[in-house]
Amino acid sequence: MNLKKYLVRALHRLQKGPGYTYKELLVWYCDNTNTHGPKRIIKEGPKKKLIWFFLTLLFASLVFWQWGILINTYLSYNVTSSLSIGFKTMKFPAVTICNANPFKYSEVKPLLKELDRLIEAALERILQPGNSSENASLPLNLELWNQIPLVLIDEHDKDNPIILDIFETNQTAAANETAMDNRTSVSSDAAGSYQLSEGNETMDNETTEWNQTTAAPAPGNTTSEEKKYKLAVKLCSQQGSDNCTYRNFSSAAQAVTEWYILQSTSILSKVPLHEKIRMGYQAEDMILACLYGAEPCNYKNFTQIYHPDHGNCYIFNWGMDEEALNSSNPGAEFGLKLILDISQQDYIPYLSSAAGARLMLHQQKSFPFLKDQGIYAMAGTETSIGVLVDELERMGYPYSDCTVNGSDVPVKNLYSQYNTSYSIQACLRSCFQTHMVEICGCGHYMFPLPEGVNYCNNEDNPGWAYCYSSLRSSIKQRQICIDSCKETCNDTQYKMTISMADWPSEASEDWIFHILSYERDMSTNVTLDRNGIIKLNIYFQEYNYRTISESAATTIVWLLSSLGGQFGFWMGGSVLCLIEFGEIIIDSLWITVINVISWCKGLKQRRARARYPDMPPTVSELVEAHTNLGFQHEAVGAVPGAPALPPEPGTPPPNYDSLRVQPLDTLSPDTDTE
Repeated sequence: MNLKKYLVRALHRLQKGPGYTYKELLVWYCDNTNTHGPKRIIKEGPKKKLIWFFLTLLFASLVFWQWGILINTYLSYNVTSSLSIGFKTMKFPAVTICNANPFKYSEVKPLLKELDRLIEAALERILQPGNSSENASLPLNLELWNQIPLVLIDEHDKDNPIILDIFETNQTAAANETAMDNRTSVSSDAAGSYQLSEGNETMDNETTEWNQTTAAPAPGNTTSEEKKYKLAVKLCSQQGSDNCTYRNFSSAAQAVTEWYILQSTSILSKVPLHEKIRMGYQAEDMILACLYGAEPCNYKNFTQIYHPDHGNCYIFNWGMDEEALNSSNPGAEFGLKLILDISQQDYIPYLSSAAGARLMLHQQKSFPFLKDQGIYAMAGTETSIGVLVDELERMGYPYSDCTVNGSDVPVKNLYSQYNTSYSIQACLRSCFQTHMVEICGCGHYMFPLPEGVNYCNNEDNPGWAYCYSSLRSSIKQRQICIDSCKETCNDTQYKMTISMADWPSEASEDWIFHILSYERDMSTNVTLDRNGIIKLNIYFQEYNYRTISESAATTIVWLLSSLGGQFGFWMGGSVLCLIEFGEIIIDSLWITVINVISWCKGLKQRRARARYPDMPPTVSELVEAHTNLGFQHEAVGAVPGAPALPPEPGTPPPNYDSLRVQPLDTLSPDTDTE
């Protein structure tokens, strides 16, 4: 009986729809759904109905609340990281070695001669103001100095610092009045903190103090006065312009080095590339011995590139022209062994204050950024470097904003001219160089150039140093580059364990230097010394790799399982219950459509009845109105004396006389011939 009743109801629903009211549909759903709560609402008594209605509403709210949390968790695209460590046959890293000094001083000295004389004279005035020997020396060419001068800032009065030009101020008793005339007062914020390097390192306003006794007469007092000075670099937008800024440092040594780098950058930017390569350290002079595993190697196994910071650099196992070398065993005996000569006696005195070799381990076909990621190897030592490879595997969009090859990064990679792969360091430097070309009109010497652009120099771009300093210290420009560049999804980093020992020992240095000198120069004289010799051992550790990989913390399977679990726990439902709920929604829409159609039909009928104020006329009345023109249908409520309405049209009655039969002889012929 129940089956028959259900089939009858189903047939009724198929024939006439889900019913004509929402109440009927709701009762039918509660009576037939698999969810337990709605059934109790229609079958229990009044009090229990109220209780079950409240419980069903509460648990349904909990289900939707939990569903919202689960969906939000899924859409957050969190990841989990897994770590694996071990040893396997891997590609040996590319090894880049450079000299800390970019050029041989003997080769570049003619270009820097005037610059060296200027800095020597400036240091003499700073350190020995009372014993200046400039009159005994040749006259100085102050053209370079006037473009980017060094100045002394007297901060004895913090609120009113005084600027003293070094070559315009004679700080002796004889010329003290001239010095007082040349002093210029500046605002207190002119000596604020400035960015010192590209690594976001800033220098504070603490000054290096030294006591300086002058004979500056004070009103009513002729005693000497202790003053505080600091050295700063004066940068102006144009030569002779008042739009200037002062980059000050906590040490005069830092100020001198920074000033010398700016000036030498302008000079070297006009030197052709092949000349700069010639003035640098050559591979056959720098690489004395090479051994990889059990196989000998030499400088011909290295690829030469020119690095703006370090001059000629040489890369082993770069993988550009041949397959990268593999290493299948740990330990120093299966790694790379090098003996280098850095020729420290030929260093540029004011350009590079550190002595040693600069080296970096990196991936094949990637550009080495030694200034930020390289390490130093000290002269006179044997440096052993144990390598552990960190492989980072990130998930791409939408889990992280990383890039596979840089094709989706809006910044043009200027380092692609080296045929190297994308890296975030290359992107940041390319972005900075692009901004400098747009704002300053020229490119910086330390970065690759876009097409059709020249490097900055003092002659063609007098205000380039001011523009470069402002751009480098601009947080806004830096943030633009950070937002534009993306990290790579797959990255390899090399963690190094470094140990050092003196090399060679005092007992063996004599014969080692004799052999190495003979092999390089074919001379029996010793041309090497401890201050220039370096030995390197680079090898894999016992555990040579560590892989950190990301995986999705939430998947669509997890989401569906969690949604179903919450629905089943709180309401005892399943997927079929959701289908039933979808069915009732469709039925509700169907009832709504039926009601709308019925309302439209009723509205149309009401509009049709509105044309007649009373009942429509009968057929006999219409016939009478057509045959009797004097007959008019009286309208209920018509006003007497009102103008009569025109007769309503109707079908004329038939002409019954035309139906009568007439004799044939009464009909006259139509024509005479008939």
